Amino acid sequence: MHPIKHEIQKAERAGYAIGAFNSINLEWMQAILRAGEATGQPVILQTSVPPVAYMGGLGLVKSLYDHLLEALEISVPVALHLDHGDAETVRQAIAVGYDSVMFDGSHLPMAENLRLSAELIELAQAHDVLIECEVGSIGGSEDNIYGKGEIASLADAKAMADLGPDYLAVGIGNIHGRYPEDWPGLDFDQLKILKQGLGDLPLVLHGASGIPDDQIKQAIKQGISKVNVNTECHLAFSTAMIDYVHEFESHKEDYLNKKYYEGRHFLSAGYQAVEDKVKERIELFSRI
Repeated sequence: MHPIKHEIQKAERAGYAIGAFNSINLEWMQAILRAGEATGQPVILQTSVPPVAYMGGLGLVKSLYDHLLEALEISVPVALHLDHGDAETVRQAIAVGYDSVMFDGSHLPMAENLRLSAELIELAQAHDVLIECEVGSIGGSEDNIYGKGEIASLADAKAMADLGPDYLAVGIGNIHGRYPEDWPGLDFDQLKILKQGLGDLPLVLHGASGIPDDQIKQAIKQGISKVNVNTECHLAFSTAMIDYVHEFESHKEDYLNKKYYEGRHFLSAGYQAVEDKVKERIELFSRI
């Protein structure tokens, strides 16, 4: 059993959640791993399909991850997870040695989602890789997969759970990206129905960025064991970078003399903002 599966199961039993954070480059990978180590909490480092292509492919991401674990002397339980993969990308991630994968068939007819999920669950289990599947759909868009935010039905969730995934993403009104002002909130009544019907299967909340903290806490109390964060890190990174540029312009001559124009100085501001945001979210999820 991979250590992160044990941690997810422990979180499900104890009523807290493991934070899962998307990365887009080397700096973000370091920030996420350092945040887990600093807080002493397990953490899942996620990569979705477009950033994987941007970073140079699944094999390169896996190699960077392995080297960072050693270089940063990471001692807390961690995992490298493919987020929102199509069937072929899931197969490739399993082949290169990802610890965990998500097959997102939520945009497909349910019968096709179940068929492909069954095939990929069998493949993942044969390679000792954890697998997450999804029912309902998460509102908004991510990785060219679009969802209107359909609520997961108990019947569909049970049909998927019977196939044996390690965790299950459920649509309960959550969306990817920024939440609109008229967003009605999470459907806690449906979450209660799903948790009661699915027992100890760990459930995953996607699109946590922008959900009020009290709703995240309530979702975790009602059975969410893995919480995904992406947009909040992007906003923290972008804001810090913009602030750095303004500061650079305000002290341009001094910054030029100190070589603060070098890319690592620009990136370090955003890197630190991501690390701080990840620490903040880990602490929220683990102190329910």
